[in-house]
Amino acid sequence: MIDSDGFRPNVGIIVANDENRVLWARRIRQDAWQFPQGGIRRNEDPVQAMYRELSEEIGLLPEHVEIIGSTRGWLRYRLPERMVRRNCSPLCIGQKQKWFLLRLIGSDSAVCLDRGDKPEFDRWRWVDYWRPLQEVVFFKQQVYRNALEELAPLLSLKPREK
Repeated sequence: MIDSDGFRPNVGIIVANDENRVLWARRIRQDAWQFPQGGIRRNEDPVQAMYRELSEEIGLLPEHVEIIGSTRGWLRYRLPERMVRRNCSPLCIGQKQKWFLLRLIGSDSAVCLDRGDKPEFDRWRWVDYWRPLQEVVFFKQQVYRNALEELAPLLSLKPREK
């Protein structure tokens, strides 16, 4: 499902613990870390997609989390030119994402990276709220910055020093 501008609708998921550290996951067999995220299917709203992706990617169910908030609108990023699949129709040039901030309720042991049919991550860890800005792939940095800055006040965090 690609919109008329070439962006695929997607959800981004930030899971925080009681210390306001966030769950940071490593793509399977890669040295690439990111927040869980995934596409929104036809006839699925962003909240439904978020819960589905949460379960598929990190094994958390609705009873393991509470929704703290979400971004007001869509945040977009473009794929690098070398990653755009020119032979696909409709052409996808990037993603538009609705971001959710969740609080983990209960134990870390609820996180399970191989619950889905095709695991996307092979490791995870808790990191400082702002650390993903230093580690995420370059073309996602601005969308991560926008999401983290918009959602930080919901955790009573101070703005990131520039």
